Amino acid sequence: MTSFSGSTIVSGYAENAARMVPGLRDLPKMAGALLAERALADARILVLGAGGGLELKALAEMQPGWRFDGVDPSAEMLQLARTTLGPLAPRARLHEGYIDTAPMGPFDGATCLLTLHFLEQAERLETLKQMHMRLKAGAPLVVVHHSFPNEGPDQDTWLRRSAAFALASGMPSGQAENILRLKGRLPVLSPEQDADLLSEAGFTDIELFYCAFTFKGWVAYRS
Repeated sequence: MTSFSGSTIVSGYAENAARMVPGLRDLPKMAGALLAERALADARILVLGAGGGLELKALAEMQPGWRFDGVDPSAEMLQLARTTLGPLAPRARLHEGYIDTAPMGPFDGATCLLTLHFLEQAERLETLKQMHMRLKAGAPLVVVHHSFPNEGPDQDTWLRRSAAFALASGMPSGQAENILRLKGRLPVLSPEQDADLLSEAGFTDIELFYCAFTFKGWVAYRS
């Protein structure tokens, strides 16, 4: 998994992500609404890829009784998460590492936003299995990441559209052009492959709730 480090990368993460991901600022609220359908007022939530803290903060503000375990491989991004959380920080335990660093729970829900597209297929499946293992029966998992056709002309079409969105959102042209090279830099899967991995990991009732150019999001439930 890619680890974000370096002061420039860390400080500019939120701004660059907002230029690239349509509706980024509303994604944590969407995730919170989906989690709250099953998670009770005193729920314990696992957040994989918690660096930066935007997701943690949004969920904590939505649900004052929830407690969180956030996992991220970057110490610098976790420090940014603490800063972002501010007075909400005591409600979140942060763990530097990967999914095997996370407590066993069991958790009432989990999220993994903008993270799984960094993982090769086998590692992605194992990560999903490990999240499944840490959830209570029936608990929801919300995932969002790059997911688009990985062969044929359609992949280039969607990458061009994403690059155009980023450019229109204020991303410098050189950075926007890098989006066109994502297919060679990230092990992106097709939406069909992503849904199949969730099923193979043991999740059921898999539903697509978010679709924005190259990004897709699903909610699924522990069997």
